Amino acid sequence: MTIIKHREQRVAVLIDVQNMYHSARNLYGKRVNFKEVLKIAAAGRKLIKAVGYVIKTESGEEASFFEALAKIGIEPKFKDLQIFAGGLKKADWDVGLTIDAVRLAPRLDAIVLVTGDGDFLPLIEYLKEGQYGLQVEVMAFGRSASGKLKEAANEFIDLSENAKFLLNLPARRSRS
Repeated sequence: MTIIKHREQRVAVLIDVQNMYHSARNLYGKRVNFKEVLKIAAAGRKLIKAVGYVIKTESGEEASFFEALAKIGIEPKFKDLQIFAGGLKKADWDVGLTIDAVRLAPRLDAIVLVTGDGDFLPLIEYLKEGQYGLQVEVMAFGRSASGKLKEAANEFIDLSENAKFLLNLPARRSRS
């Protein structure tokens, strides 16, 4: 399906940072180039909001990454990593991202979800077919993205198809 993208189109970009981080690392041993992702997602349109949903660890070592997101125009939204008895760790932003998408919908013509998580399928269907009739685009790594998610979107952009979406992991510092 051909979708329309034009300068006056109002768009929001919502990024499931953990999903993208782990996909890039596990599939390619690299990091995501979020600056390039945002540029392609916005596609010259009126960017209403860009949000990166991130998890804070106890060590706080990711603070410089959060600053870098903000510097390129992506508002980081934070959630603490939950550690349960027995060592189970849990942290996801599915509900928060969904609520933000629904809240933003009345002000948008299009929304870009940067995630491969199939849990967002009902959100895509709601945004496309509900009272807002939004154009919904998904950006993710094709190999790790839900097939149903790719089918449901008006457009799927496979981040694996262009090396500019990936950055090398920083070299490990030797401890001497």
